[in-house]
Amino acid sequence: MSRFMVFLFACLMLPAAQAATILVWGDSLSAAYGIPQETGWPKLLEAKLKAEGYRYAVANASISGETTAGGLARLPAALVQHKPDVVILELGANDGLRGLSLDAMRSNLDTMIHASQKAGAKVLLVGMRMPPNLGPRYTDKFHATFTGLAAERRTALLPFLMEGFAGQRDLFIDDGIHPTAKAQPLILANLWPKLQPLLRK
Repeated sequence: MSRFMVFLFACLMLPAAQAATILVWGDSLSAAYGIPQETGWPKLLEAKLKAEGYRYAVANASISGETTAGGLARLPAALVQHKPDVVILELGANDGLRGLSLDAMRSNLDTMIHASQKAGAKVLLVGMRMPPNLGPRYTDKFHATFTGLAAERRTALLPFLMEGFAGQRDLFIDDGIHPTAKAQPLILANLWPKLQPLLRK
C-alpha cells in the first residue's frame, strides 16, 4: 500500500469534528412558551448558525417559570453534560415579577456566570426590564443588576431581550408577557450581534 493510501486511510479513520455547543439557560421567554417549539428563537438560532457556516449545536435547557435560584441549582449538572462553549444566560424575569430579593438574584446570576466561565464557556448575559408598577426604585435596581454584572465579570450583554418591540401588544400572546411566534425573529435579531463575536468557525 502506498504512503498516500496509508495517509488517506488514516484520515478517514479519524473521528469527525464535533460541533461546539451553545447552552441556552433561560425561562419561558427562551422555552417558546405558548407557541410551537419550532418557532422559538433557539430553534431559529440553530438555523441561522447553519446558514452562516457556524458548527454549533444549540442545547435549549430553558424551563418556564424558572428563577435564578432554580437555574443555579441545575447549572452544575448541565455544564458537565453539555460542556458548552457559550452560555446564553436569560434568567431573572421571574425573580422580578415575583418581587424576589434583587440581592439574591444578583448573587445567583454572578455565581452562574462564574461557574460557566470556570467551565471554559463564554457568557452572553441577557437583561430584562420590569413593568413600572413595581416602582422606579425596584425597576432601576433590577435593570442595573445586569449591566453591573456584565461589567464586573466582563461578559457580553444584551441589555433587554425585547428591545424595539416590547410596546407592541400584537407581538405578545394573550397574557401580554410572552412574545408570539412572529416576535421570535425580532428576539434573534437582538441577540445575534451580541452572540456572533463569541463564536468561532
